[in-house]
Amino acid sequence: MMTDDRIADAGESLEAAPLRLRSGRLDRRSFLLGSAAGLGALGLAGCATDGMSLADAEKLYGAAPNEKFPIPAVDVSKIDPKYYRRTVRYDTREAPGTIIVDPGNYYVYRIEDDGNATRYGANVGRDGFLWSGDAYVGRKAEWPVWTPPKEMIQRQPEARKYAGGMPGGLDNPLGARTLYLYQNGRYTLYTIYSTSDPETIGTGITSGCTGLLSQDMLDLYSRTPIKTKVVVLPA
Repeated sequence: MMTDDRIADAGESLEAAPLRLRSGRLDRRSFLLGSAAGLGALGLAGCATDGMSLADAEKLYGAAPNEKFPIPAVDVSKIDPKYYRRTVRYDTREAPGTIIVDPGNYYVYRIEDDGNATRYGANVGRDGFLWSGDAYVGRKAEWPVWTPPKEMIQRQPEARKYAGGMPGGLDNPLGARTLYLYQNGRYTLYTIYSTSDPETIGTGITSGCTGLLSQDMLDLYSRTPIKTKVVVLPA
């Protein structure tokens, strides 16, 4: 996936779903990210240990006005409460800090100490665009540039205007933060990115990548250094 303002000429490509524009802007909900083949991974299970009121959720997913591009509050009424960020028990032998993507249940976990994990609701790849395996965070970007691949431009000429890269911003499909996943020194075309569309959480809409609400992604990104291990489970 060509997203970074310096890597667009690296020869990487991905299949993306139809691009729609509304009022001259990119429709983030219609943007579907790339996929890549990967290795199998062991399934792990998490169970919730605490709930959250609507008022607490509104605070958790409130506006982030100090960002380069101020992020609006999330309409939490559009999210199933089971996808609110929370701490859960999670049995795993993975080290604290490891990220585990569970596309079958639309969750992303960050392993904490003492058998706990921070769990985030997510959107994931649709059928036919899923992969699994062990990877690591090879790059990070704040408000990254998005560049549509040649294949997408051929199918959807309206995307040609972004051939030189779409600057970071609220309308950019990658949102405020992106983690780029690598295997053996090579970019997998798989990312964990931020979305401002609560309706997408708990759905399979992308071409392989995983999206978290912007507020959740800010939290995960801030605690994820380069080389962090990422386990993507089979769906």
